[in-house]
Amino acid sequence: MVQYLLSLINRDERGQGLAEYALILALIAVLAIAAVTFLGGQINSILSNVGNKI
Repeated sequence: MVQYLLSLINRDERGQGLAEYALILALIAVLAIAAVTFLGGQINSILSNVGNKI
């Protein structure tokens, strides 16, 4: 019983940290895709103007 309680206290949480980083990375990727989708036309026109002026 004591060994079981100690095992609960000393749990390995490396996998939990990795999962949290993966979720944060996925959220950043979704936000980047959404930003490019909504701002794609404006970015295209800005880059075209810059290219024409060069």
